[in-house]
Amino acid sequence: MGETDGVWGLQEHLTALVVDELRVANWQRGNEGVKPSKQTKPPKPMVRPGVGRGRDKNSPERIAKRRSALERAAARRRAIASGEIT
Repeated sequence: MGETDGVWGLQEHLTALVVDELRVANWQRGNEGVKPSKQTKPPKPMVRPGVGRGRDKNSPERIAKRRSALERAAARRRAIASGEIT
């Protein structure tokens, strides 16, 4: 499934969608009539290229943004303390 460059086309995404739907349907059949507390966890969707859990919390971009925000806050506190900002 998919090209060697890791990019999926429409057909691969549709196939993954069908597989996900079948997995959920099988999970629902397997848990039919079972108390919610005794049911197994629902299946997770197939991992697709380009669709992740989001950016890493410690990615360089986020670290730079965090550092910049801390520097701006420190500059503002200094300005307030020196009386430049009231």
